[in-house]
Amino acid sequence: MSDTPVYTIRIAAQMVGVHQQTLRTYEREGLLKPARSSGRQRLYSEEDIARLQLIRRLIDELGVNLAGADIILRLRNRIGELERENQQLKDEVQRQRDQQLPAVRWPQYDRQERRR
Repeated sequence: MSDTPVYTIRIAAQMVGVHQQTLRTYEREGLLKPARSSGRQRLYSEEDIARLQLIRRLIDELGVNLAGADIILRLRNRIGELERENQQLKDEVQRQRDQQLPAVRWPQYDRQERRR
């Protein structure tokens, strides 16, 4: 999914199935922040469209209000950050283990097994 802003507000609204004013409201409420062209025209990326679709699902299917959608989106972002941090810590612990623990070698055992 690309974060390159390419869609105008009209196209983004059509893609999500809402009025352009709805997208302006979401922006005013802080639910998303589209890029701006040099002429100050709002431009939406594929990531913005996916976020808008999630917001619509939260509101339309789950009955969440704008404040609730904002909280859910913030929590999802935080969970993603924590998952990435957790993976980095796991990777670092594994690197430390690999450096401190000698590789298991059984040369004498292998020779004895071969003789039998």
